[in-house]
Amino acid sequence: MIKIENLKKQFGDTCACDIPAFTVNDGDILGLVGNNGAGKTTLFRLILDLLQPDSGSVHIGAVNPAESEEWKEHVGAYVDESFLIDFLTPEEYFSFLGKISGISQAEVNERLTGFERFAGGEVFGQKKLIRNLSAGNKMKVGIISALLRRPEVVILDEPFNFLDPTSQVVLKHLLTDYAAQTGGTILISSHNLQHTVDISTRIALLERGVIIRDLPNEQGSANDELQQYFAAE
Repeated sequence: MIKIENLKKQFGDTCACDIPAFTVNDGDILGLVGNNGAGKTTLFRLILDLLQPDSGSVHIGAVNPAESEEWKEHVGAYVDESFLIDFLTPEEYFSFLGKISGISQAEVNERLTGFERFAGGEVFGQKKLIRNLSAGNKMKVGIISALLRRPEVVILDEPFNFLDPTSQVVLKHLLTDYAAQTGGTILISSHNLQHTVDISTRIALLERGVIIRDLPNEQGSANDELQQYFAAE
């Protein structure tokens, strides 16, 4: 569970986040949607303690990330390329993640087989440094790294960006299968409304840092309301 209370962040005169109360329940696949500047990335950075709020708090389980490192064992995230170690190859990077997480190399190799279709023959075995990969393949490395440890909470910022259509479809299956198999909680932000509706069990619509609608999304039930909102913008 992720619990947000009175969370505020201001950049000059711009309100980037103003959320009095919001809870992400265990097992939710929560899609964050909104136009540019709505505050999606800011919210993720506040949750991950990459930004300090002006006031309020976030708790992941019982832990406030601003006060303890314990939450990191239970969370996998990819927000941007700064999360990667770009002078390593993907395999070296995944091995490093295994070592710091207490996962043997044999187990890392076994887990990576589950990502072969998503990698699409362009990430594994290429002997390229991460910095020399295309934007789409860097995205794949980041997503795989977020899922590799099988964390209880996964946070992905714009994961469909730079991916070709086939990879986008595979990613949708990958995330929904992950949630079904692990019971994990997934938070994604995306400008791709259809992909978000396809996989999310719940959708939060942000506008200028405020969650203006919290929509259940059983069998895509939020789609019509979201289409109306964005058509009117």
